[in-house]
Amino acid sequence: MTMDFAPSEEQRLLVDTLRRALKADEAVARILASLDQTSGWSRLRWQALADLGVLALPFEEADGGLAASPETMMLAMIEFGRAVVIEPVWSTLILGGSAVRHAGSAAQRERLIARIIDGSLTLAFAHGEPGSRWQRTLVRTRARCTDGQWHLTGQKHTVLFGASADEIVVSARCFGSDDAAEGIGLFLVPAAAAGLSRKGYRTQDALEAADLVLDEVVGEPLGDTSLGAAALERILDDATAGAIAEAVGAMEEALQLTIGYLKTRQQFGRPIGDFQALQHRAANLYIAVEQARSMAFYAAAAQHEAGPARSAALAAALAVTITSARLVAEEAIQLHGGIGMTMEYRLGHLVKRLAMLEPRFGSREVVLDQLARHGGLAGEM
Repeated sequence: MTMDFAPSEEQRLLVDTLRRALKADEAVARILASLDQTSGWSRLRWQALADLGVLALPFEEADGGLAASPETMMLAMIEFGRAVVIEPVWSTLILGGSAVRHAGSAAQRERLIARIIDGSLTLAFAHGEPGSRWQRTLVRTRARCTDGQWHLTGQKHTVLFGASADEIVVSARCFGSDDAAEGIGLFLVPAAAAGLSRKGYRTQDALEAADLVLDEVVGEPLGDTSLGAAALERILDDATAGAIAEAVGAMEEALQLTIGYLKTRQQFGRPIGDFQALQHRAANLYIAVEQARSMAFYAAAAQHEAGPARSAALAAALAVTITSARLVAEEAIQLHGGIGMTMEYRLGHLVKRLAMLEPRFGSREVVLDQLARHGGLAGEM
């Protein structure tokens, strides 16, 4: 399969627009200011993204969106990663939005997507549970239908933006054993639903998260509950591609900061970047970033595929990206020294975002095990 890696004129305009709007060099000020805010992120900035049309990117034109290709979404997520965005892009567009796109009925898409696009609706996606250990189909939360209403009971943990989202997409088991691929349904739960409790906190990389307890919470089925497992697989694949691209943006920015520091930091009367040993380490960083960037393109291409082939390709891309992210994070801090760890310097926040890639998806070994379960990479896409 051949690919044209050159962005189109529209894609270049999108990148330029996002880069101007997100202002990566102001990331530290935004993050530090958010620590004093109740919600942990700025609704004004969220509305600004809506006004730019960014929140319409992944949705089909029939639903009022811009029908951005996976390659275009990749470029957008790179910019979000570069700027260490703390607004609910991940939960609303990549996870919740994907759930609405792939699982929602026509009526639900009409009702929900318009509100996502105009910035008036934020979503969270509640799937991970205590002890699930990154297993996609291990769902213990139960859904019981009584008199035409579905009641959800269970626990969800580390739900990004789960404390502030207007509505939450919850995975729950309608039938079958806890780890069966079939029997999982997706349900829409209002934030104010009776029986829902949310304990909010901050993740290491300054994002808002929450642990949820559902006690006979009434949920609205998102589309056909019998198709929930297939939709879940697609949602998590979309999340994988988005995370890879976001990590690439953070790595690229970390590399630029590191190169700039090597050129300006003086030791023994000369820039430390003049020393060959440090040049070699910087070259290794560049190679790692380029490897991860190639994986972002590979992941975007994989999203055009279907079923196990798509999931296997994304798992392989994620495994390489996790390795690159760890190397870039560790080496960038080493080359900066103590300043790289301070709250007032941008590198530390980029490294924290990279460090959360493994807790979110599992270690490289976990991802490779998932790849093996998909049968590995058999042939080319």
